[in-house]
Amino acid sequence: MDRGTRDEMLVRLAETVGSVTVAHPTRVAIDGPPATGKTTLADELAVVLRTQGRDVIRATIDDFLLPRAQRYPRGEYSAEGCYFDTHDYEALNRVLLDPLGPGGDRRFQPAVYDRTADTALSPPVTTAPADAVLVFDGVFLMRPELVDRWDLRIFVSTALEKTVDRAVIRERQVSSRADVERRWRERYIPSQELYFATVHPTHHANIIVHNDEPQQPLWETRTN
Repeated sequence: MDRGTRDEMLVRLAETVGSVTVAHPTRVAIDGPPATGKTTLADELAVVLRTQGRDVIRATIDDFLLPRAQRYPRGEYSAEGCYFDTHDYEALNRVLLDPLGPGGDRRFQPAVYDRTADTALSPPVTTAPADAVLVFDGVFLMRPELVDRWDLRIFVSTALEKTVDRAVIRERQVSSRADVERRWRERYIPSQELYFATVHPTHHANIIVHNDEPQQPLWETRTN
């Protein structure tokens, strides 16, 4: 396990991305529970890769949600609903991961859903260069529907209790502390516990980033 500065970790991650040898765009998953820092890490890694001259496709699981009317058949606070009913994995594979993968035509769409308007999206189809990098962040990315689609798997780990405090700070402008804590303790944390119990995502990760101290992270490389 290594410890270093944020910049040192990002350089190491970029080197690892660069070491992936595939004949199609490199598909990088950045997985982890909500509020662990996945999106921040993905954005930072994308910047580093672009400064190195790589063509980066930046996308997120939040743009592959099912419509709100379909997401809560088990209730708004259901952990099982969070895990089973939230995301459109068929669309994700069809419009993004498979076109960028082996045998794909590299013609992709980065999103299918607008969270703000709760409506379907159909952005223009774009053709990726063969040496592009997809940096994709989100929850549950090692689940069976997706795990074989990634060329590099990064898991961002933080104590689950710490994610509650981070979420309260992040969402204080739009939600009360009580509302945030209820969502986390009844829906998000139990759904992650279900994910860990059934999928064991860290067993599939190539790199685990321990992000409890974001400016002095720990990271470990796994041999899978």
